[in-house]
Amino acid sequence: MVLRLNLQHRLIVKAFDDKLILAPVNLKPGDRVLESGAGSGIWVLEFWKEHSQKNIPLVIECIDISRDQFPSQVPSDIHFSLRSILDVPPEWSNNFTFVHQRLLVAALPRPLWHEALAQIFRVLKPGGWVEFVESHAKVRKFVVGPNSKKLSLISDRMFEEKNFVGDTEVYLPPVMREMGFVDVRCEGKDVPISQTIDDGLDRVQIWYDLWKGFKGSILAGGGYGIVSSEEEYESLLLGCKDEWNNSTEAYTTYWTIIARKPEIP
Repeated sequence: MVLRLNLQHRLIVKAFDDKLILAPVNLKPGDRVLESGAGSGIWVLEFWKEHSQKNIPLVIECIDISRDQFPSQVPSDIHFSLRSILDVPPEWSNNFTFVHQRLLVAALPRPLWHEALAQIFRVLKPGGWVEFVESHAKVRKFVVGPNSKKLSLISDRMFEEKNFVGDTEVYLPPVMREMGFVDVRCEGKDVPISQTIDDGLDRVQIWYDLWKGFKGSILAGGGYGIVSSEEEYESLLLGCKDEWNNSTEAYTTYWTIIARKPEIP
């Protein structure tokens, strides 16, 4: 899991021109940053190092609903805790200059997005920025054969059943504006799922491992009428892997969505 999260991080950063963030936030020494969905901590460690090298020490809170991937050793200015963005403490109100959140697309049902955005708005300082990085999941651009077509059907049915938002880049901006965010904008990057790019990243394996991580949820949903056992699902993924390895047409799209909490007049 840690290896997959770290490789996915590298894939996203590379897609966005090797930038850790796109938000035009001007961080100063001592500013507080919140990372939600911290995972293995790879983003926060690189972000902290990048600013430390510029003599901009930051205090960073990292939260996630699982501690299984948390790093064992981190700098003293980085704090990891087991919690969701939905239950950040009252004392964090107006506390953070920047909030970073990645890949909630297959984690939050539609109604909970409103609550998550409200919590982020609450904890941001006036003038602070939030940045989401999400994968588009409404139009399945990885379909290049019969196996990946079946995987697409599973994904569509799972998203419908769980009321997930597959097009966050469309759904979030108007909701954020209604909540009071300003300067809302999006930037998307298409990322090939193929072996044709010589950048050291096994993109097919990353994508394969991502879907393997959904195995429990998909089987709990009865395979959504496409597979009926763990063996069938694993066979389907191997078939997808073969299709992706032999195609240059499969890709996915990552979106960065940024917004600012307005200054107090």
